[in-house]
Amino acid sequence: MNIKVVYAKADRQHVIDLDVGEGTTVYQAAEQSGLAELFPEIDLKTIPMGVFGVRVKKATTTILHPGDRVELYRSLIADPKENRRTRAENQKLDRP
Repeated sequence: MNIKVVYAKADRQHVIDLDVGEGTTVYQAAEQSGLAELFPEIDLKTIPMGVFGVRVKKATTTILHPGDRVELYRSLIADPKENRRTRAENQKLDRP
């Protein structure tokens, strides 16, 4: 069955098309993609993974379906909540 494994950097996205067997897990697909060899910051044992934007709890037991898109999530540089809070405070200071 055909699937995609995706890893996005700040400036571009890397998509690997794979043909995997029935019963392949999210973790196995990530291993087969070779992305961990291309990007040393990827640690498959700890990196969060998901399918079509939905994070999976256990990549080692989540079975893939034909056409699935496996996503490897990198850490955020900044906390979105903190960014919103800072912008709101700055807007209050700018008002007369």
